Amino acid sequence: MVDGDDHVRTTSFPGSSPTHPPFLALQEQHALFAFLATVMPFGRLSVESEDVRKQTVNWMSYVQSQMINQEDYTMIADYDCMGKDERGKILEQKGDQFAKSCLSLLARLSRDQTIRYILVLIDDVLTEEKSRVSIFHEFGKRNNISVWAALLKLLNRQDQFIVHQTAIIVAKLASWGKDSLPDNDLNYFLSWVKGSLANPKNDYQHSVAQCLQLMLRLHSYREAFFKLDGVQSVVSALLAPNVGFQLQYQLIFVLWLLSFDPRISERMIGGNAVIRVLADILRESGKEKVTRIIIATLRNLLEKPEEKKNEASLSMIQCKLLPVLSVLYSKTWADEDIRDDVEVVYEKLNERVQDLSTFDEYAAEVRSGRLEWSPVHKSEKFWRENAQRLNEKNYELLKMLTRLLETSADPTILAVAAHDTGEYVRHHPRGKHVLENLGCKVKVMKMMSHNDPSVRKEALLAVQKLMVHNWEYLGKQLKAT
Repeated sequence: MVDGDDHVRTTSFPGSSPTHPPFLALQEQHALFAFLATVMPFGRLSVESEDVRKQTVNWMSYVQSQMINQEDYTMIADYDCMGKDERGKILEQKGDQFAKSCLSLLARLSRDQTIRYILVLIDDVLTEEKSRVSIFHEFGKRNNISVWAALLKLLNRQDQFIVHQTAIIVAKLASWGKDSLPDNDLNYFLSWVKGSLANPKNDYQHSVAQCLQLMLRLHSYREAFFKLDGVQSVVSALLAPNVGFQLQYQLIFVLWLLSFDPRISERMIGGNAVIRVLADILRESGKEKVTRIIIATLRNLLEKPEEKKNEASLSMIQCKLLPVLSVLYSKTWADEDIRDDVEVVYEKLNERVQDLSTFDEYAAEVRSGRLEWSPVHKSEKFWRENAQRLNEKNYELLKMLTRLLETSADPTILAVAAHDTGEYVRHHPRGKHVLENLGCKVKVMKMMSHNDPSVRKEALLAVQKLMVHNWEYLGKQLKAT
């Protein structure tokens, strides 16, 4: 059905509940794809899980050495030797005892191989039927035991399989039941997720991304992740070297989930980092699933934050998305959903192009952080008419130019930024004073010793404009040289 407020469809799928609302998606097929993506195993964790399932644990040795009690031994040993149907019946009849025994074994035993086995056992129980998360939640309530605390402490183990298998279980318990992670535990867990995404040597990135795919269907978790600067952590992970298409898909899927909240979408548009990385991946990726999720995310960014739709479209235009979308628009898609998304995004950007002023284009280019020698930079008419507009929004564009001079390693960007600061000073009476207060003058002067000749040249010209006032004389001198 169509939601009149959000212009999205609400689609029920396995795992939905009145407490945790069904997944919001732009199209029903997106919702189905979303659900499948949260349960389909990927990466190293799934491969190692298969090996763990083939192992056997000598439970008798544990009870004989009095490391576990008879009750827990009987429960786990009986369950371990049964087939799937019999296991289901035991869980129906003795679910409380199963939860108790699993948590007790995790607390009492220390051998990595055994802990691995118990965790895979728990994960299989939950994956086979998501409603079984209530077994653990109800046990915890009845016995005043924090299931979260019992699991979260395992994130500190040295064995990385144990750590990441635990994380998947926590994410499922937090997403599939009526009991949400308490705020303190939630912040701890999401901070761990952020740290794991930031670790380029982490071999379990797929399972970390899967945790977010599971949890960020819920508004409260999206809010918490956003407050921890989660958007930037996902963007940084996408920018890491050698990111495969599957991980790309999962991480962009996370951005797609975040883009359903208008307030978060606004921040995703601001600064343009999200749009830039999506545009770059869209140009390079040949995988339809990656294209699908990028276009869906772009559509959300254009439609969700109503007051930011112009800024979003400007950013997409500046990131050179129109030529890419033109190719996708002319392509024949068997999937109606992706065809619809491509058409919507392409048509909205085309409409916006017709309304753009020259200054809008310039502002969008500066905000994108990707300066190039487009005609506007060398236009005397542009600077004469628009130099003072760089003062708008508390010198927003000038601050961005200053930031680019400080952080960019691209010679073209540095050269253009230096040139623009000089033109601003040349056409604005108080320009020199403004740039000094913003710290821009110092940044431009440093560029005079840059190893790239074009950067040195533009920096020198800009500094000359900062230092002298007879612009007409200076112009003649420069032409003479």
